[in-house]
Amino acid sequence: QVHLVESGGGLVQAGGSLRLSCATSGITFSSSTMGWFRRAPGKEREVVAGMSWSGSTIYYSNSVKGRFTISRDNAKNTVYMQMNSLKPEDTAVYYCTLAYCAGAVCYPSARDYWGQGTQVTVSS
Repeated sequence: QVHLVESGGGLVQAGGSLRLSCATSGITFSSSTMGWFRRAPGKEREVVAGMSWSGSTIYYSNSVKGRFTISRDNAKNTVYMQMNSLKPEDTAVYYCTLAYCAGAVCYPSARDYWGQGTQVTVSS
């Protein structure tokens, strides 16, 4: 059974930082591309970042490039996202999942596994 458990969200002022974690089980994490996605109120889900199993391929959306950093620990089956210089428009529920990322695209894997997400709220 697949479990994806996101944590680390919270309320932060604009310009602040948060570090999200996503602990996984039931997947072959060390050979899986993982991604972070978010859904803001009233908006479509969008990709934030993705990283291949080896870390050799990394994707960032233009909206977070230079502010967010994705990383992973294959020994802990966990993917992280360090979020700096947060803006009110980063407010959303953040999810991790298996992903496919190549070139200028990154989207959720067809296996469609999702956790409960973690809420990030950035106040102005």
